[in-house]
Amino acid sequence: MDRATLDKQPEAVALARDFTRNFLGGIHPAVDPEDAASVELTVSELVTNVVRHARGTTCSLRLLAQPDGIAVEVADADPRPPRERAPDLTAGTGGFGWPIVQQLAKAVTVSAGAGGKTIRAILPR
Repeated sequence: MDRATLDKQPEAVALARDFTRNFLGGIHPAVDPEDAASVELTVSELVTNVVRHARGTTCSLRLLAQPDGIAVEVADADPRPPRERAPDLTAGTGGFGWPIVQQLAKAVTVSAGAGGKTIRAILPR
């Protein structure tokens, strides 16, 4: 298991991807390259959603290697759950991330409380 706290700044997305690559590179047995790319994309999308939409100044990223998958948890101080919206192909305001996460993951859960929410996605290994 590895954990990182990230400031809610645009550079957090690149830091989260680097953190994820380092984590995946250090676990055995190794993760299939295609599955590793899916984990990295999921982390990138979840952290991007925090930077763009969540309240608060930080988020946390937790990665856990399981025998049959990789668990990705992103927590922030905003209790509002993610919402799906129509993808915006002209103004560049997104709308793609949440559906991508739901499609790549074997399971996605959102746990919300007064202190914020945690999104947990389990991806193939």
